[in-house]
Amino acid sequence: MAIKNIALKTKSPDAPQHAKSGDGMGLYLKRIFALMFGAVAVTALAAYVTMVTPLWTFLMTATGFSALYYILLFGGLALAIWAQVRAFSFRPAVGAGLLVLYSVLTGVVMTPLLIAVLAVNPISILSAFVIAAVMFACMALFGYKTVKDLSFLGIFLFMGMIGLILIGLASFIWPAMLGGTFGTIVCFIGVLVFALFTAYDMQNLKRAYAVLGDDTQKNQMAVLGALHLYISFIAMFQYLLNLLNRN
Repeated sequence: MAIKNIALKTKSPDAPQHAKSGDGMGLYLKRIFALMFGAVAVTALAAYVTMVTPLWTFLMTATGFSALYYILLFGGLALAIWAQVRAFSFRPAVGAGLLVLYSVLTGVVMTPLLIAVLAVNPISILSAFVIAAVMFACMALFGYKTVKDLSFLGIFLFMGMIGLILIGLASFIWPAMLGGTFGTIVCFIGVLVFALFTAYDMQNLKRAYAVLGDDTQKNQMAVLGALHLYISFIAMFQYLLNLLNRN
């Protein structure tokens, strides 16, 4: 939402943008995607290290997830929210460091899901990643190129995300609720919401560039944008992975 607030300061989606695009815009977008895909790589490495060492045993008990798992899960969620709220108070290097920390926590928390999938359908991990990457690229390109104002999606996407979070939290108490048709529908909605979030955030990042001040603000926005896009990509990957392993 912080990206949207800055983007709304532009008087026109296109006119100011052409005046300040070019090499500056290119470097700005390269910085965003370098940070975002770097975070994805850190997540993959953190998940791999957790799986191949005894660390994963601390995340699970004989009856389910351990207290440490929940601490890391909710700690990561709190960190992501706090980092977005305080994005323009941090130096860019600090913001990038928080993004790396959040990426590590996400990789660790994803480990139980990856272990379960590796036991029954390991190829689905690669399939989900490839599909998520293709969807992400298409939606990011659409958000960057489209002349249609996507701001109307904001409230619906935010409500959808909150609903998915609440369903996810409820599933820890009632795991069976995500079984059957309802679970499949939730996964499809999750993929759709975060695919649209990718286009929505991409358009807002493009517009925000026109009203950013010095290089420090541009770098701060690059970190914030990378966090938003990273969350959308990882969420799409997880929902797709669940879809491919519904049985």
